[in-house]
Amino acid sequence: MGYTHHHGHHHHIPDTAVLATKDGIRTVKYSFCILAITACIQLYIYSISGSMALLADTIHNVADACTSLPLWVAFLFSHKKPSQRFTYGYGRMEDFAGMIIVLIIIGSASAIGYKSIERLINPETIAHIPAVIVAAIIGFIGNEAVARYRLRTGKRIQSAALVADGHHARIDSFTSLAVLIGALGSWINVPALDALVGIGIVFVLCKIVWSASIEIFSRLLDGTDPAIVKTITQTVGQLQLIHSVDNVRARWIGHRLYAEVDITMNDTFSIAATHAMEHTAESLLKTVLPSLDRVLFHFHPLLHQKENCV
Repeated sequence: MGYTHHHGHHHHIPDTAVLATKDGIRTVKYSFCILAITACIQLYIYSISGSMALLADTIHNVADACTSLPLWVAFLFSHKKPSQRFTYGYGRMEDFAGMIIVLIIIGSASAIGYKSIERLINPETIAHIPAVIVAAIIGFIGNEAVARYRLRTGKRIQSAALVADGHHARIDSFTSLAVLIGALGSWINVPALDALVGIGIVFVLCKIVWSASIEIFSRLLDGTDPAIVKTITQTVGQLQLIHSVDNVRARWIGHRLYAEVDITMNDTFSIAATHAMEHTAESLLKTVLPSLDRVLFHFHPLLHQKENCV
């Protein structure tokens, strides 16, 4: 008579997951501070120059700093223990924060496109050019530094939301660059230059929005990279006594990966044998997939599989 043994081994919150969450919170905090300082410097230069182009860029940077808040809240929620209602915890808040950021990116790209077309139709001469150039350079450096920091951390901890926020900061660095080019255009008496650059930036942003949207909404639908499923299958399948790895499911909840694996064993096995097999398999998987938070194994004897085929 065949039988099935279901067993899942996990720690509540592995050290790697805790460190990843803390790393995400630290990145959001530092990013917020850098952007706040950048905006304050630009605001001071605006107060002595009166440039409306610079004011618009400053307001944009303030808005970018504020987008860190929903992601910050999401990372804080991921520390909370699962409840009877939210049995998988609150990691999905991170994915919803990513969705909000994607919508903000779309809004930013639309605003840049609209303003660029308007400037192309009605070119404006920028006043206080030297001050605007200095502030635009500061805005570009601040936003680009934040973009690289967010993207590097987001990719390391596998946070799609933080990666999207990094792309948003890069959009703002492009906006500051457009202000800089616009100021130079006014200096050489080509005021339409900033509008043309703005339109070009919009096309770049469309590509960024597309890739970020696919990643975020894929995770909301429990989508994952097929390479992850292949890695799990190959890693578990190489162990002794395993006849086949039949069904692998994996999904992201925030920056944590969850997986379920069906395993058919070659011989009849004991509870002790499954525990040993499970510990070995989990250890190997967490070596090749550091973001793996929890894995559930379902063990089936080969005899049971053969009986089902009769």
